[in-house]
Amino acid sequence: QLQLVESGGGWVQPGGSARLSCAASGFRFDDHAIGWFRQAPGKEREGVSSISRGGGITKYADSVKGRFTISRDNAKNTVYLQMNSLKPEDTAMYYCAAKRFSTTLVSDDYDYWGQGTQVTVSS
Repeated sequence: QLQLVESGGGWVQPGGSARLSCAASGFRFDDHAIGWFRQAPGKEREGVSSISRGGGITKYADSVKGRFTISRDNAKNTVYLQMNSLKPEDTAMYYCAAKRFSTTLVSDDYDYWGQGTQVTVSS
């Protein structure tokens, strides 16, 4: 059974850091690009970052460039999102998603989704 399970969310103070993990199972992980998306209450889902199958190509939304870093460990079927210098506007539910072949930041391109992990940035 195909699964994507996010973890690592929680409450963080502004300026702090958090690392999200996305653990995959039930499909050929290294054949899929992985994306991170987020959705805040009352807002549309936003593409945050994505990484290619081998990890050589990464994409970031302008709002997180220079603060977030995506990486993957295909031996562990896991993708990470390191988030630094967090801001209150980063507060959202964060989802990871998988798609075959090329990486994008367009949520409609992705076939498989996790249940999400909440990140709250507040003092």
